[in-house]
Amino acid sequence: MINIAEAGRKGIDVRSDCYVYIELKKSGGLKIDIESRVDVLYGKSIRRIVKSGCEFFGIKNAFVKVEDSGALPFVIMARLEAAVKRLGKGGRKEFLPEMLDCAKYPTKRERFRRSRLYLPGNEPKYMLNAGIHKPDGIILDLEDSVNPSEKDAARILVRNALRQVDFYGCERMVRINQIPNGLDDLNYIIPHNVHVVLIPKCERGEQIKLVNNQIAKILKRKKSVVYLMPIIESALGIINAYEIASAAENVVALTIGLEDYTADIGTQRTLDGKESFFARSMIVNAAKAAGIQAIDTVFSDVSDMDGLRYSVLEAKSLGFEGKGCIHPRQIPVIHEAFAPDETEIEKAIRIVKAYKEAESKGLSVVAVGNKMIDPPVVKRAIRTIELAISTGKLEKKWMEQ
Repeated sequence: MINIAEAGRKGIDVRSDCYVYIELKKSGGLKIDIESRVDVLYGKSIRRIVKSGCEFFGIKNAFVKVEDSGALPFVIMARLEAAVKRLGKGGRKEFLPEMLDCAKYPTKRERFRRSRLYLPGNEPKYMLNAGIHKPDGIILDLEDSVNPSEKDAARILVRNALRQVDFYGCERMVRINQIPNGLDDLNYIIPHNVHVVLIPKCERGEQIKLVNNQIAKILKRKKSVVYLMPIIESALGIINAYEIASAAENVVALTIGLEDYTADIGTQRTLDGKESFFARSMIVNAAKAAGIQAIDTVFSDVSDMDGLRYSVLEAKSLGFEGKGCIHPRQIPVIHEAFAPDETEIEKAIRIVKAYKEAESKGLSVVAVGNKMIDPPVVKRAIRTIELAISTGKLEKKWMEQ
């Protein structure tokens, strides 16, 4: 029987987190020791959280020590729950913080996904202010950025963050672990308004169906829609890209992970990207054929803004609509590079004006000059105008005319 467990982090470099130590006793009641940098202001509050959590999980006799480094209540609750679960206590009970209004906003299938910012799922300090940088999506990562020994704690922390952190309207994403292990992650995130689930190392459409079956079991009869973004990271995944992209109606985007892909084909990733041109082209074609978005991989050198801009422009020229990022400073560069230029905006305006004029006259044929314009071209032009408006290159009132 396990009598001692711990969770969280401590040390002079730790912030917005805490360390929880629990030692079960046979008698003596509950003894709680709090060490906090803000003990004068919040020591009593921390003690109340710990006491109520122990009572919630039925722990009556124990020594509990908390070393706090500025953790918010939802973090303390997560660390306490992780320690309790490591003791083998609590069963399936969840010590949930309140679901705040700032966490209840919806998303939609057709929205910009130019930038998605990866955040380690076991590091609360990165979560708290991520939304102010205005990426299109924030990814709370349970996979590669989390040490295997901490994945249980990360699930609980991510769950609580989904309930409490204000992401300022960013799309709320979580990257689960590789299937089948990732199916267990879904139990921690699906009930808490996650918008998009990223499925790593996806190789077959069957994996999409497994994820959707698990989501259906969790939601039961609820009408919530959770979107999926498979990540292709192997040669087999590339060959099956269209099968994956078209496996379910809630797949909204297809993306690629080049570090694992290049390792899988026995080469190394380079700046010119010749080794991945085929794979990236397959992603774009599979996504477009399935009617979903194509999202490019991350650019790993956070200090090279010129290189990032070139990479985004190249991705845009291939047909990608977004790119992953690993640091907030990459977000403005990505948004600016994906923004349409003046020529693209002017062309889009001509197309949309011609479409509106034809529609007002009851005409079924749209033409710009001597060229006939079909519905997909009109849709793309509207998208270009919306993108120009979002980046301040065109006034919003233009679409209202």
